[in-house]
Amino acid sequence: MVNDLNLYDWKELDIDVNSLWLINERDKSGKHANVYHGNFIPQIPYQLISRYTKKDEIVLDTFLGSGTTLYECEKLDRKFIGFDINPKMIDYVNLQMNDSDKNKFDIFECDVRNKDKFSNFINRSLYKFSSQKVQFLIMHPPYMDIVKFTNNQEDLSQISDLTTFVRVFNNVVTNALEFLEKNRYFAIVIGDVYKNSEVKPLSFYIMDSIKRNFKVKLKGIIIKNIEGNRGKLGKNGIWTYRALKSDYFIFKHEYIFVFKKEF
Repeated sequence: MVNDLNLYDWKELDIDVNSLWLINERDKSGKHANVYHGNFIPQIPYQLISRYTKKDEIVLDTFLGSGTTLYECEKLDRKFIGFDINPKMIDYVNLQMNDSDKNKFDIFECDVRNKDKFSNFINRSLYKFSSQKVQFLIMHPPYMDIVKFTNNQEDLSQISDLTTFVRVFNNVVTNALEFLEKNRYFAIVIGDVYKNSEVKPLSFYIMDSIKRNFKVKLKGIIIKNIEGNRGKLGKNGIWTYRALKSDYFIFKHEYIFVFKKEF
């Protein structure tokens, strides 16, 4: 077992094993606040961490953002290592965690494509946690340049070309998977983009690239609705009008791909 769920009482567990997650409202409890464009809802890391890790195991997040995964790790009593290229977010999350147990987490400002810097930071944390590897990896990257999170040219959100984005993201996956235990799991939360008057299925390009380039098994394709997304909140009428006036459909979903590492 890669989790410590009580299967003797399985009917009472709040773990969703279906491939369609309908979540009408984000969890606003604890440290969670919808302050960052692109942050994902806490229920996603809660479900994944609960399903694929045990107490005191280590979760790695290569795109920390506003700290959603970290706060869920704290709630579930997991250790955490997080990275982000945005120094403002590192400062924000550190402030949020000011009164928390510093022995349970590390966060670093880092371009996760930089193998040497990334490896140095994560090895420092693994030494601190007395571990050789992490037990779960979660990645919620930018959806290309739909939202530019920083002006840093090394930021993945500066990449407008689909082929380039997939290649660069593969580098990130390569760096991160080196530190994930064999036969453990990782998840990618990602959506598609609309560019040049057509849908670019970014999520499926990413999924296909990972299957082609790494010895992994695809364990789940979860579709999650994005009802209540801040960008569309209270504007359903206008978005419907725009879609009807044109020829496209409104994005109401994202994908969560769950893989098992076999190397």
